[in-house]
Amino acid sequence: MAYDTGGKCWNCSAPLTALDYGRADTCKKCGHDTKVCKGCTFYDRSAHNECHETQADRVVEKERSNFCDYFRPASREGAVSASRDSARAAAEALFKKKS
Repeated sequence: MAYDTGGKCWNCSAPLTALDYGRADTCKKCGHDTKVCKGCTFYDRSAHNECHETQADRVVEKERSNFCDYFRPASREGAVSASRDSARAAAEALFKKKS
């Protein structure tokens, strides 16, 4: 089953194509499974079962390939840089010298 878009490896950020997300596929750069919770758009450590998809079955091993029908490849680069920028701005505001 192919997906609409490619993404990036959840472990090493290597670019992946839509055809790299089969049940038995691994990243060509680091060798980790690609169709895993940590590489999905719905993955969020702070959410119930670490997933925002409410109909998905619970998956315990977030770094191992699974059979989830709701899996959608995520591009973590934008989310990481956005959260990094917001964290930096918050730290700068916290430690800003008061005149």
